[in-house]
Amino acid sequence: MWIESVNAIDLAVHGMVVGIVASAPMGPVGVLTIQRTLNKGRWYGFATGVGAALSDLIYAVATGLGMSFVMDFVERPTTILYLKLLGSILLFCFGAYTYHTRPAPPHKSSGKRGSLWHNMFTGFAITVSNPLIIFLFLALFARFGFVVPDHPAEQAIGYAGVLTGALIWWFILTTALNRLGSRFDMSTISLLNRLLGLLVMVASVVGLFYTLFR
Repeated sequence: MWIESVNAIDLAVHGMVVGIVASAPMGPVGVLTIQRTLNKGRWYGFATGVGAALSDLIYAVATGLGMSFVMDFVERPTTILYLKLLGSILLFCFGAYTYHTRPAPPHKSSGKRGSLWHNMFTGFAITVSNPLIIFLFLALFARFGFVVPDHPAEQAIGYAGVLTGALIWWFILTTALNRLGSRFDMSTISLLNRLLGLLVMVASVVGLFYTLFR
């Protein structure tokens, strides 16, 4: 099988990790969320993050469905090994890219808050317009053995974990911003990206060695 055992708790935890890793990098939607939290208030920033989380869920489901179609091929033990190794390598590259990325300063706010729904929709639109995130989900799914064909209930739990992990990240970020206020500037965002990139690179190396020598 694609994973050693179908365990709902493991899938939920793996899904939460996937959701957090996919959401945490400070790309355009991350910077927008920070800007809105500081300028409009915590819940407007969180609404933007909710929109991004829903977009991530759509891409996660699409990635999982696509991988399920080739499950007969990847059920071979050697192929599973290669996919996990590839997933670790891709995650390392993603971590390195995140480490070296310097987010662009946010545009000045128009001063209009808009509705929470509007803020959520724009967060969704920005994230869904970047289909390259599928490659990140491919790497994460390969590394964590996430896809479980013929087990729709467990798979749904895993996807719920992805959404939950993303929402947890945006809630923690906007809560921290609400307390830090103006002390959270672009240098802090860059530092956050470097820390995240370093953590992802370390985790990918650990996963690589675990796959090779366990």
